[in-house]
Formats: sequence, C-alpha cells, structure tokens
Amino acid sequence: MGCDLKELVVKKEKELTELQGFAAVDAFNTLYQFVSIIRQPDGSPLMDSSGRVTSHLSGLFYRTCNLLEKKIIPVFVFDGTPSDLKKRTIAERVERKQEAEEEMKKALESGDVAKAGRLAQRTSKITREMISESKTLLSYLGLPFVEAPSEGEAQCAVMAADGIVRAAASQDYDSLLFGAPTLIRNLTLSGKKKLPRRNQYVQVYPEEILLQETLNSLEITREKLVWIGILSGTDFNPGIHGIGPKKALKLVKEFDSFEDILKKIGEDIDFEPVQELFLNPPSKKISKEELKLKEVDKEAIIQFMHEERDFSLERIENSLARAFNEPLDKKQSSLKNWFG
Repeated sequence: MGCDLKELVVKKEKELTELQGFAAVDAFNTLYQFVSIIRQPDGSPLMDSSGRVTSHLSGLFYRTCNLLEKKIIPVFVFDGTPSDLKKRTIAERVERKQEAEEEMKKALESGDVAKAGRLAQRTSKITREMISESKTLLSYLGLPFVEAPSEGEAQCAVMAADGIVRAAASQDYDSLLFGAPTLIRNLTLSGKKKLPRRNQYVQVYPEEILLQETLNSLEITREKLVWIGILSGTDFNPGIHGIGPKKALKLVKEFDSFEDILKKIGEDIDFEPVQELFLNPPSKKISKEELKLKEVDKEAIIQFMHEERDFSLERIENSLARAFNEPLDKKQSSLKNWFG
C-alpha cells in the first residue's frame, strides 16, 4: 500500500467540519477499503437479493452523503493504465489474494468463522462492474469524477498542486511523493472502527498532512523524500533490504546525490524511472469548469439503490435529506445552490 512514511510525516487530527471544499479522492484506494471493511461476520461481502456485491455502493453512498453534509465535495479519481513499474506489486497482490482465499476456505470448512472473516478482507477485489456502478451512482449524485491517464493517486496530487482542489485524499503516503501539497487520510473512513480480534472500538479521525511542513521538519527537499521512498520501497520498486524510512532519512541527509547513497550501501539499482514517475507523474490538466456540480437525481438514486439493490428506502432518504439539507419529498437538488 505505497511507501510507509507514518513515522516521518507531520500529521494533525482534524474534524470533518474543518475540511470543507473540494478534495480529489483516490477512487480505487477508497473502494477497496469499502469492499474490505463492509462485510458480514463470516467475511462475506454485502450482497443484494440477486447475489451482487454491494459493499462498495454502501460505503460510497453513505460516506459521500456524510461528507456532503459537512460541505466537503469529493471528486473521485479513477485509475487509468497502471505504470509498468507497478507490475511486480500487482502480481504480488494477486498471489496474496489467492493464498488468503485458500486459507479462508479451510477456515470455513473447519468452522472457524472469525478467522474466515479476518482472511476475507485480504481477498477483496475491485471489478470493472463495481467501478461502473460507482460512476453511475456518482452521476446520480451530481458529482464530477475524473479518469486518470495512469495512477489515480498521482492525478489527485497534481490536481491539489494545481489548486483545483484543496487536498488529495488517500490512505497512501505516496501522494506526498507525487507532490500533493496537502494529503488527507481517513477522509472516507472516519468514525468508529472495530479493532481486529477484539470487541472494542476506537475513534478514527481524518489526518491532514502538509507536504512543506513535513519537508521543513525533516530538513529535506521533496526530491529527497522521493529518495526515501525508493530506498524503503514503494508500489513501484521493492526498496533495499534492511532499509526502512528512518535509516533512509539518515542517508538522504548525509548525501546530496542518489548515486553516492548507492555507493555507500553497496547497491546498484536503476532508480531514475521511479524518481521520474514521482517527480513528473503522468496526469492530465483539469479545469474548475470540469468539476462543475450537477443536479442530484433522487428518483434515480432510489431506483438504483433501493429498488434494484435492496438498500433501505428510509435510510437512503434520510441520508439524502441530511446531505442536501432539504425536504425528503423534493425530487431534485442542486449542489451548486447548496454549496453556494
């Protein structure tokens, strides 16, 4: 899940009410979290009466309504063609999912439902159908979404850097390597969270991380932050055995060229493609006009979510009413009027 910078970054807990405005959200990252977390006790995902998985729609709809209620406009950014540098990571993820599926089947056969439930999270997949359904729902909500040419996370970072949105929202710290001036973690996951294997809940708050504040604290440049990622490992390279973020930080502060670092540790890797990817990520220019908000079609949402996929009509209507602060019987709402 990207570069692990949690021990190095400067982060601040925030209330959702402090994060108003447009945020570019890494769609795949977010949908994967929904599919992983929103499950039955035995690990099976939410499904409608036709056997279609609906975990992603549950998370997307109710979390988005919660954000809209707080005057946060999520702009979901969907991945395009993955970088060739990510092939290794993708292959490893497929292998881990297959292993988890086999272990889960054994756990269910032995009657260990709790273990099966834990393993099920590791088998989560995002299908083309889920992506299509998510885009349909966003369209009914009147929300814009963006198709990235490659990595959605990179596109989010560029949009934030261009000032089109106030922040990039993702669970991965790679957003900082891609140049996001502001990264928000836990935006769509805030609230109470059950601890694994324990009947106990903790409160999860959004975290705001400012790139320049982190760089100032570490006394390094963004380029050297990218070096830390390359040394400790990212989704695009395996890193160097025995070097974590803290050791990498010491190395990048000691040397002013990556070649000198490699000489110091006795390694020879082709780091330039990864460095170029982070410093100049493939993206497309997005204008504010392209993020224009449209009418909300409540009837279409009810048809899609309630009549076709069995979600509670009462809960749908209540969520929409809170999101747009309007009477339940109003058929259409305008985000443009709502957001001012």
